[in-house]
Amino acid sequence: MEEERLKSLRAEALAELAKAQTSQEVEAVRIKYLGRKGLLTGILKGVKELPAELRPIVGRLANEIKRELESRIKDRLSDLKEKEASIGPGLDITLPGRPWPIGHLHPITQVMEEICEVFVRLGFSIERGPEVELDYYNFEALNIPKDHPARDMQATFYISESVLLRTHTSPIQIRAMERRRPPLRIIAPGKVYRCDSDVTHTPMFHQVEGLMVDREVSFADLKGVLTYFVHQIFGPQTGVRFRPSFFPFTEPSAEIDIQCVMCGGKGCRVCGHTGWLEVLGAGMVHPNVFASVGYDSEEWTGFAFGLGVERIAMLKYGIDDIRLFFENNWRFLEQF
Repeated sequence: MEEERLKSLRAEALAELAKAQTSQEVEAVRIKYLGRKGLLTGILKGVKELPAELRPIVGRLANEIKRELESRIKDRLSDLKEKEASIGPGLDITLPGRPWPIGHLHPITQVMEEICEVFVRLGFSIERGPEVELDYYNFEALNIPKDHPARDMQATFYISESVLLRTHTSPIQIRAMERRRPPLRIIAPGKVYRCDSDVTHTPMFHQVEGLMVDREVSFADLKGVLTYFVHQIFGPQTGVRFRPSFFPFTEPSAEIDIQCVMCGGKGCRVCGHTGWLEVLGAGMVHPNVFASVGYDSEEWTGFAFGLGVERIAMLKYGIDDIRLFFENNWRFLEQF
């Protein structure tokens, strides 16, 4: 009776072991038959209860089956582990998917778009132009003849005597006025180039310049537009002041300062302890510029302005080295 039971148990165990496809399933078979409460373990524990003449027979057969199962289990585990190692981990469809990292716009692009959006809301349209420009559009049409000292203010990359990399986006204003008649409101965002490189300058940087031409445009309109712009970018609490300045293509001209965003106007190292930071240049369009595009300065008036996008971004985000924008340091860029 016990011998038959043992042989049946052996057959069942070997059949289940053959069906096992993973190491976890093999372990389940081992526990079922050889564990502390396993079926074969139970028979071995009950040998002492059998009649004396059956004990050696049943005990010997049970131990033989136990050794056989242990050997078969060991071999089966070895085969399965080798197979699992060759195909790698199995697919667990219950695991969540691995999300792709989401990219984002460069901080300069973000600030450029924010600046453009402010002026578009005010009715300005966006104009584009060539980065390789003629000397005429970059200087002469903007009231900067070849012998003008203002050319010394801009260290220019010349390709030939009359061709250069634009030093500002003002040439786009000239090209737009040649094509279109007033009234017009345009902004000209884009890359510009100058021979300069340090913690606050790079050979290539970005500008947004603007132009508004209409009848009876006044300096008050200029102040209103630029004050609105500053408050949109830096907040309505930001103080604004206009200082007299000089630019060949505008008269009168002004530089626009904002209350230092670092110290709130109290004075710090960034603002030179003045409480103010220069962010824009602007003025009323010079009559000579209108003459170069065929506008009658007695009929039309206008204002123009220009700003450096990197400077706005540095002040907005508290960055003290412009070169960080161009070094592609992932730890820096991922903050934006």
